[in-house]
Amino acid sequence: MANISYLWQNLLSRVKIKKNKAQNEERLSGKIRKLLNFVEKEGLYPEIKIIESNEPETIVNGKKVLLFCSLNYLGLANHPRIKEAAIEAIQKYGVGAAGSRFVSGNYELHEILEKKIAKFKKEESAVVFQTGYVTNIGTIPTLVNLPKIAPFSFLNEKAVIFSDELNHRSIIDGCKISKAEIVIYKHCDMVDLEAKLRKYRNRPKLIITDSVFSMDGDIAPLPRLVELAKKYKAMTMIDEAHATGILGERGGGATDYFHLEGQIDIVMGTFSKALGCLGGYVAGKKYLMRYLKVANRSSIFSVNLPPSLAAAIIAALEEIQRNPALRKKLWENTRYLRENLQKLGFNTLNSQTPIIPILIGEEKKTMKFAKLLFERGIFAPCIRWPAVPRGKARIRFVVMATHTKEQIDKLSNVCEKVGRLLKII
Repeated sequence: MANISYLWQNLLSRVKIKKNKAQNEERLSGKIRKLLNFVEKEGLYPEIKIIESNEPETIVNGKKVLLFCSLNYLGLANHPRIKEAAIEAIQKYGVGAAGSRFVSGNYELHEILEKKIAKFKKEESAVVFQTGYVTNIGTIPTLVNLPKIAPFSFLNEKAVIFSDELNHRSIIDGCKISKAEIVIYKHCDMVDLEAKLRKYRNRPKLIITDSVFSMDGDIAPLPRLVELAKKYKAMTMIDEAHATGILGERGGGATDYFHLEGQIDIVMGTFSKALGCLGGYVAGKKYLMRYLKVANRSSIFSVNLPPSLAAAIIAALEEIQRNPALRKKLWENTRYLRENLQKLGFNTLNSQTPIIPILIGEEKKTMKFAKLLFERGIFAPCIRWPAVPRGKARIRFVVMATHTKEQIDKLSNVCEKVGRLLKII
């Protein structure tokens, strides 16, 4: 009898658990539906358009438009020599690496690429990753969580990360994954950073910043940041995603622009912007790169970068160094558009780069602005929360070297008409 009672209670318990699980799933499902209904009713659900190319003039959703939102800064995504390099690599190696680097996916091209990016950045060594996001969420935790290998314990105190308040989401997520203590300092404010560094004198420290900020287009004050890092014995890491290939005499990025090669511990960047390809990298001292190559989880547990992409990136690096006229034209276009927009009365924030935002603020008005631009043949979507803080929605224009003066004039004229229509200027 006791056994029957036990079995019955066990059965009831299982039924109850199953019922509770079903109720929880239904509760979550219902909340997701309510969220989607609200977003769609308010017109806040983003439309993902279909684009045919990254050329200055392209087809989007079947409509011919001028493209002013692509990060293909130098036009290299469409460059014949770079496409040829990728095609040749596909013919030789196939379309994928077919394995993680440490198992079956490491090709000679990956080794060549790492040497070339290290030389380009004027650093001792480099490690290649699959994407920029993967680079940051793999590198940051690995830097501040040294493995405990018996009989050694390398960090007796929890590390502290100092992060600029406008850092890219991949940096923010990398910091959170690390489980380190995170201290946010005011955007590009070195007085605030020093005040916060002073409070943690005796703790292991890492300062992280974008070198070019992707939503405002401004440049971090790296020389002062490096001074503070030395003074307070902090490690440094910068994200060069929007600086590589663009800033500096060689296009070497912010380290080239400020002549800081070899002075920042971890120089991170991507191949998906000015180089027109895909992937990420870190560069720095040889011992740090040797450690990161074997200790970061995001790269180790992912299939390696396809050999065709490695070949394309190598060709893109060579083209940047061979053809400085591309960068010169990019900066001419950048200055021309920014001056035009400022003369019209638009707020371009503190943009110093080919990323040129016009701040509008109200989300619905900004979405209307983007819609009117598209109707008039300009593709530049609304940027809003969570990409930027609430109340700071904007249209983010991105200039390419391949834009013509006439195309920039058209953009300026359309912006003036739409800006006056919506009473922004």
